Amino acid sequence: MSESQDKASILIVDDDRNQADAVAETLQRAGHECVVVTAPSRAAGLLETRTFDLVITDLIMADMSGLDILREVKAASPGTEVIVITGHASVETAVEAIKQGAYDYIEKPLNVEILRDRTAKALERRRLVARTAELAAQIDERFGFNGVIGNNPQMRRVIETARQIAGTNATVLVTGESGTGKELLARAIHNNSPRRHKNFVALNCAALSEGILESELFGHEKGAFTGAAAARKGRFEYADGGTLFLDEVGDMPLATQIKLLRVLEDGQIMRVGSNEPIRVDVRLVSATNRDLGLCIAEKTFREDLYFRLKVVTLTLPPLRNRAEDVPLLVDYFLKMFAQRHGKPIRAVTPGCLAALGAYAWPGNVRELRNTIETMVVLAQGETLDVDLLPAEISGAVAQPPALSVTGGAMTLEEAERQLIAEALRVTEGNRLEAAKRLGIGERTLYRKIKEYGI
Repeated sequence: MSESQDKASILIVDDDRNQADAVAETLQRAGHECVVVTAPSRAAGLLETRTFDLVITDLIMADMSGLDILREVKAASPGTEVIVITGHASVETAVEAIKQGAYDYIEKPLNVEILRDRTAKALERRRLVARTAELAAQIDERFGFNGVIGNNPQMRRVIETARQIAGTNATVLVTGESGTGKELLARAIHNNSPRRHKNFVALNCAALSEGILESELFGHEKGAFTGAAAARKGRFEYADGGTLFLDEVGDMPLATQIKLLRVLEDGQIMRVGSNEPIRVDVRLVSATNRDLGLCIAEKTFREDLYFRLKVVTLTLPPLRNRAEDVPLLVDYFLKMFAQRHGKPIRAVTPGCLAALGAYAWPGNVRELRNTIETMVVLAQGETLDVDLLPAEISGAVAQPPALSVTGGAMTLEEAERQLIAEALRVTEGNRLEAAKRLGIGERTLYRKIKEYGI
């Protein structure tokens, strides 16, 4: 879509020429470029050769339904928004269209104001989604690897190593505390490997008993055990040609470890209840929050399996050790969830960001991600402020004043004056930009500048 927020390309699909022309005329007056198709079957071919910002389609037509058009649009251009026009009797079908990815529906007879309003909102979402994708790509290019974000030196080493080994078949062991992003890193490795067009299959080894775990890994034959009413493929077979991610591999029972080691050595599995080997081509990425060296010493983990799993080891640091990454992650999650939940949130106030940066994050990146999503959902305006912080975070940072470099406590007024002065310095005196960064209005900033004599 063009940079202009007033112009967009819109495809109108309707076998009623009069209604299609009326929609086009209304939107052209608003400055949009409209293409009208009255033979719905022609729309599919057009969508293969041209990308539209928005498609407006009638729901009930002679040779194709609006749902058919919706599917064609999403297959050709997932980012294109769709609005369906429906009669009162077909509202249930229109609701189904929304579940399948349509932005909204408009009931007949058409109301010009409603048409313009829904169109504007659909196009705004299109812009937000495109901008979010663009920013995510920029963050990935500078600081990340398919959503694994970090500028901390240890994280940069992890990301660089992951890039280097992604195209190989080496087994990878990812270590780190719970919530540091081990599965996300495993997916990034898969998505950047020659195996990306095959399945990425994940299994948590800690959640299953020994018998169920073996069935999940290797599959079983009909009648192999009570309840095995039919033969079933295991995760290794589903991941054939792709990647198998074994989370919490340190909790795997010893008997299952022996069978896993055998698979790694000869590339064959046997379903539970069968003696027939099945050859599989699977790259294995494992993860654990345990100290496997200690597990080996305690004889709960096999040393030979350990060395087969750790051809490459990637250790993700806890978030408390990479505080410089918190603003990056906050920005990334803010844009992600604002787009997902349709909220117009654009920034985090300095005070809120400072509180997020000062928190220890025992749940690591997962906890930060969930926190930002909750705040976005609850936010009323365009910024996230300290009033939205969960109690455990606002309470953790509500320490006695300790901001003075001279030993005395800094008053609230002194802290506010310092923060405003810093915002003006960073923005080179641009008061409008400084107000935005501080999350306050321009008038408030002007009053504070005069009050503090800045």
